Amino acid sequence: MNDVLVCGRFELKLDQPLIMGIVNVTPDSFSDGGQHDTLDTAIAHARQLIAEGAHILDIGGESTRPGAPSVSVQDEANRVLPLIEALRDADIPLSVDTYKPQVMKAALDAGADMLNDICGFVSEAALQVAAADKRCGLCVMHMLGEPQTMQAAEPQYRDVVGDVKDFLLEQSRRLAAAGVTRERIVLDPGLGFGKTTQHNYTLLARMQAIGALGYPVLIGLSRKSMIGAVTGKPVEQRVAGSVAGALAAAARGAAILRVHDVAQTADALAVWRMVESFSENKA
Repeated sequence: MNDVLVCGRFELKLDQPLIMGIVNVTPDSFSDGGQHDTLDTAIAHARQLIAEGAHILDIGGESTRPGAPSVSVQDEANRVLPLIEALRDADIPLSVDTYKPQVMKAALDAGADMLNDICGFVSEAALQVAAADKRCGLCVMHMLGEPQTMQAAEPQYRDVVGDVKDFLLEQSRRLAAAGVTRERIVLDPGLGFGKTTQHNYTLLARMQAIGALGYPVLIGLSRKSMIGAVTGKPVEQRVAGSVAGALAAAARGAAILRVHDVAQTADALAVWRMVESFSENKA
């Protein structure tokens, strides 16, 4: 795996898991919809996440929860671009969670450092935007179906780990063929995106198979239904379960953890790293 992730203005060391803080500028996200949907509240939330220890911010202007309706390019751009511009001086990489090529291009022009595409840059237009910028980081995610329908029927796989791995490998090869260097690419198995609870935990448990492709792996399970399925807790009470999932991902080699609860995740990682350091010293 690469030791460094090239991410726009930044080169991020990958010697320990990085925390990506979620900033949803939407009225209907599954966990925090409407809480930060004005520019002032979104800026305040983003700066709070930075203070709590976030290494990257992931800005989203469209909910991708199961069944979520799509929004127009203009509406999404109106939500995310002012926030990117407002946070340019925050000295932290800014990722934009979008699958729309037009929003990708506008976000990069506004100063974004990374593109996080839930569709994995499948569209030729998205791939071309990604390849045209020579330094932006790229998160390639797997999704079965689309947000509106991905959980409408029971998702089916021949072999969930193999199928997801094959897709991510193919998309990373397409990006490479378009001129994208491997130091810019992160892979995300897409927990919760067209997958059952069993699929999600199988992917998490066997995450090393994705890491074996040679790229950093990003895991996003924060407050998702896979946590609720185990704990029986509603979204607002899934912090502890989410932190446990993040630690399980870190123990399996995750390079980036995409989370809502930055402070709690940072504390848990600090303790986990301390334990690991003593284990390594005794070895």
